[in-house]
Amino acid sequence: MNRRRLLLAGALGAAAMLFVALMIVPVLFGASQFMFGGGGAGSAACVDTSRAGAQPAEANDARAIPADYLALYKQAGKDYGIPWNVLAGIGKVETSHGTSRLPGVSSGENYAGAGGPMQFLAATFKAFAVDGDKDGKKDRYDPDDAIPSAARYLKHNGAPERMRTALFMYNHSWDYVNLVLDWAKRYVGGDFTVVQSNGVECEDNELPANVSGLVQRIIAFAMAQRGKRYIFGANGPDAWDCSSIIQGAYRSVGLNIPRTTFQQWPWGVRIDKGKEQPGDLVFFNSGPGTSANNPGHVGMVIGKGKMIVASCSTCKPNIGVKPYKRSDWIGTTRPLARPDMQRKVARLVAQPAN
Repeated sequence: MNRRRLLLAGALGAAAMLFVALMIVPVLFGASQFMFGGGGAGSAACVDTSRAGAQPAEANDARAIPADYLALYKQAGKDYGIPWNVLAGIGKVETSHGTSRLPGVSSGENYAGAGGPMQFLAATFKAFAVDGDKDGKKDRYDPDDAIPSAARYLKHNGAPERMRTALFMYNHSWDYVNLVLDWAKRYVGGDFTVVQSNGVECEDNELPANVSGLVQRIIAFAMAQRGKRYIFGANGPDAWDCSSIIQGAYRSVGLNIPRTTFQQWPWGVRIDKGKEQPGDLVFFNSGPGTSANNPGHVGMVIGKGKMIVASCSTCKPNIGVKPYKRSDWIGTTRPLARPDMQRKVARLVAQPAN
């Protein structure tokens, strides 16, 4: 092959590689949204979580549980809103309610470093330990402490509204999750199903009462984006980031506000904590380059201590309803309190309906 043909072949090969790369890169980035973002373009059907923490009645199989353990499961379930039989299912699978003679149950650790009747790693127990019997000690080998600690750990990981997720976080195996739930069903006679919310909860669907129709429309737009993807810099309609969904919601009723969180924070009228209303914006000291007076994250108040927010690409869901009263909450603004916005609202209200 002569030099010219070699150069031509090389050029064609390079072009082919570039084409493949251009095809693969967006596929990988798109796939990551489904692997970690957990959503497609459109809000999912709501899940009723109102009974997620209900405490079912025990069945005959529950009589095999030692009485002291059964009482502890029920008390922890009541205290943390976790169905007691799920805690019992964990206790059965892990150590047969503390009766196992294997290493790491009453003392020491098993091969994975876990110990106690609920099989906690030392670091995890330290982070979530509860002094259940109020004796001034937190002991992972004491069921009085270990069982409520397990309930607290499940709660931290999304239970009872996302029970399967919380159980998977307890032990990273879906076979384990299914086995725990099989025992949980047996302890209450088989008629038992845990709740696994997709982040769109039916209880949040009702728009706030006693607010203007305009505010309801703003919130309704933002709520309709639940289940869609978070992508930093996205402007809709299939994906948003925290500030673009706010801008889009206001724009949906003909009102313009700044695009970014850093611009939105000084733009609205500051509102004291405790006086926030639906439609107000709540800001957080989270994300790179943020500070106590330069928040990098924003959500919209919908009422009852909750906000609609585009959280992050790895959050479940990416966009959903969450509490805003948390430690990094900096403050609140009310865009509709600006004089220019009030004039714009007055003009919009005065316009005849089509």
